[in-house]
Amino acid sequence: MEHLILSRIQFAANMSFHILFPTITIALCWLLLFFRLRHAAVRKDPARAQEAAAWEQAYYFWTKIFALTFALGVVSGITMSFQFGTNWPGFMEKAGNIAGPLLGYEVLTAFFLEATFLGIMLFGRGRVSERTHLIATALVAFGTTLSAFWILALNSWMQTPAGFEIINGEFHATDWWAVIFNPSFPYRLAHKLLASALTASFLMAGISAWQILKKTATPGTHKALRTAVIAAAIAIPLQIFMGDLHGINTLEHQPAKIAAIEGIWETEKGAPLTLFGIPSEAEGRTLYAVKIPKAASLILAHDPDATLRGLNEFKGVHPPVAPLFWGFRVMVGVGMLMLAVSWFGAFTIWRRKGTAALPRTLLYAFAAMTFSGWVATLAGWYVTEIGRQPWIVYGMLKTADVVAPHPPPMVMATLVAYLMLYLLLLVSYVGVLKYMAEHPAEPAPEAPLPIATTAPTGPVGTAGQTA
Repeated sequence: MEHLILSRIQFAANMSFHILFPTITIALCWLLLFFRLRHAAVRKDPARAQEAAAWEQAYYFWTKIFALTFALGVVSGITMSFQFGTNWPGFMEKAGNIAGPLLGYEVLTAFFLEATFLGIMLFGRGRVSERTHLIATALVAFGTTLSAFWILALNSWMQTPAGFEIINGEFHATDWWAVIFNPSFPYRLAHKLLASALTASFLMAGISAWQILKKTATPGTHKALRTAVIAAAIAIPLQIFMGDLHGINTLEHQPAKIAAIEGIWETEKGAPLTLFGIPSEAEGRTLYAVKIPKAASLILAHDPDATLRGLNEFKGVHPPVAPLFWGFRVMVGVGMLMLAVSWFGAFTIWRRKGTAALPRTLLYAFAAMTFSGWVATLAGWYVTEIGRQPWIVYGMLKTADVVAPHPPPMVMATLVAYLMLYLLLLVSYVGVLKYMAEHPAEPAPEAPLPIATTAPTGPVGTAGQTA
């Protein structure tokens, strides 16, 4: 295999591992903030002491999972950023004037905000006031979202570049507002935040269901399960709606990607929707295709008679078809399953007035879908990134022009090392989650805050301070 393909696979491996963890933490921190707000609302009411204790248990348990996930996300992100220099130096040489500041803004705003207040969030309980602890949790949640904002601004600019000029082969910003809020950015940001909400919700629902099945559940487990199921039931229709808007935007700015996703080979009016099939680039058609007449035009352009451009019109400069065709269907299939399970789960919880008497079949369904958000996220990310090929900055800079010419055996060796390490870390992460679910620890009793006093001066005052 040539060094270009190996370098792309290596970056994809790094990014695939890294993206798993921010996809959880971005939304999980907002769920933790909700737990904290619910606890704060009832903690002073003696009649609701048990409810306050349940929200405290939920917060305490899921804060530990957040900390573990956040740590893996930070470490894998640092490893990934090194590859810009080791494998893709041409990208930073040509687009560094735009990519560098956006990555720098992420560090200076989001990362510093998270790093500053994460310690208070994790270890401040009983050491700072309830208000300060609540504010720290809110700022960490805001920081995770701000991090997604800057990273997606850069990724979206690479997909739909705007606000720049090219001088001596290098990209220079002429309008930072246009660079950041490029044509696809609002859709990608909303799509990613909703994907995070679904990933965190199904992780929480799955682990909580597993605790109930294993009889290790606490009152906080039931609070977490109910919250997660309702959050997923709300987020999934919003994600479907946003996905539709994202598809319309992609059709306008990246028609070759849409043609590959839908397996459309010839430009045609009233294009059918291919549900399933086997795309063959060698034959230029989709074999054994199951189609719905005019449905692709209706879904993508909201007009059953709209004309959609086919792959043959792009004269070979288009992304590989099979990964996009299947990746998109995996993402949509998992999304439909999320819709069915979350809505049925929310209806069952409403009908049974809580999570205490949920059928075991439904609990096993939640447990089986614990990591379904990961599957949908990776499938969607592959569609997005492979669909940009052969460009690294769409229509402006090709991937082959910025890769480092390392010997293929060296790239292969480091790729194998990365894969082995990531597999070990992933298995360890899932194993730790399983252990934590089956051995939940109770939150430690809250220590009283120190009371500041003014000591008298002189020897007596000194003795009093020492005592």
